[in-house]
Amino acid sequence: MSKVILTHEVTGLGAPGDVVDVKGGYARNYLVPQGFATPWTRGGEKQVEQIKAARAARELETLEEAKALKDAIEANTITLTVKAGSEGRLFGSVKPSDIAAAIAEAGIGEVDKRKIEIPSAIKATGKHEATLRLREDVSATISLQVVAAK
Repeated sequence: MSKVILTHEVTGLGAPGDVVDVKGGYARNYLVPQGFATPWTRGGEKQVEQIKAARAARELETLEEAKALKDAIEANTITLTVKAGSEGRLFGSVKPSDIAAAIAEAGIGEVDKRKIEIPSAIKATGKHEATLRLREDVSATISLQVVAAK
């Protein structure tokens, strides 16, 4: 087991600034190289405070704001226009940044692309779903309509 400080949110593990114990190989081979965590050190306590302060500044201020954004997102179907082949297969796949941009274009609000989870790669046109974690206790289901660009 090794201690790491999370620098990004990792589903099922924790939020930025959390100090967690994980298996050595998981930390060494995945979390640290991907930039999701840094090794824990005694001097790292200052870093934990900075990460938590930055997270608090980015997080939606109130539960009411988060619930209002959740209701707005769930009430609408987000349409994404992407390049696709003749049989509806996409050239590439839909990324969280594409979804965040589509939500902003729809006039619903700005969302952090890092908080969007796509359960399985979206590689075809049609209806799809993704999850947006607004706060630890509030998450919204995003309904997506992926259409081919003309």
